[in-house]
Amino acid sequence: MKRLAPIGLMLLLSLLGACSVLPRGEPLNVYLLPTNLPVRSADTPGVDWSLRVNRPQSSQLLDSPRIAVLPEGDLISAYQGARWSDRAPALFRDRLIGAFLDDGRVGAVSSDDGRMQADLELSSDLRAFQSEYRNGRPEVHILLDARLVQAGNQRILASRRFEVRQIAGDTSVGAVVKTFGVANDQIARQLIDWVVEQGQRNAPGTGSPETPR
Repeated sequence: MKRLAPIGLMLLLSLLGACSVLPRGEPLNVYLLPTNLPVRSADTPGVDWSLRVNRPQSSQLLDSPRIAVLPEGDLISAYQGARWSDRAPALFRDRLIGAFLDDGRVGAVSSDDGRMQADLELSSDLRAFQSEYRNGRPEVHILLDARLVQAGNQRILASRRFEVRQIAGDTSVGAVVKTFGVANDQIARQLIDWVVEQGQRNAPGTGSPETPR
């Protein structure tokens, strides 16, 4: 056994040396979804109903932390070495809840994770949350089909499609992520105004429900 020990040691050293020249894992950058929405003043008039924001439904391709990109035609891929901090639908929902709280008009806002009691629910389908190349330039595309629902009986009170396209400053991942933030802020503003308007018309105690639109 003593004669075999040096051979075993040499084999171990050679294996360790081989490991040192193996390619390292690809660096991974994890991005938050940026936001620059203003916070309204504390004296902003509020509504007297509560809202639960549900995680949007989406395709398996979008239900991922990968940052989706369509480099050409209908080919869908993802930016290498880059990820969102959460799956895109959850990321969108959490940013929207933050936008509602910053807006201040709907003070009682919760998510479907907690399943807290609420008067109204915002349900949606996230149809697009990706970068698309047009004439060699990336363009962020967000498409959402939203539904305002009465929480007690799940009756759809109003529905609307929201869509935003925003061209990025350049092709870098950082620029694309920044543009996602700009586009998401635009949709959040539109959604909040729509929910407040429809909620005031349709929430319990505010009048009879109108025809969805």
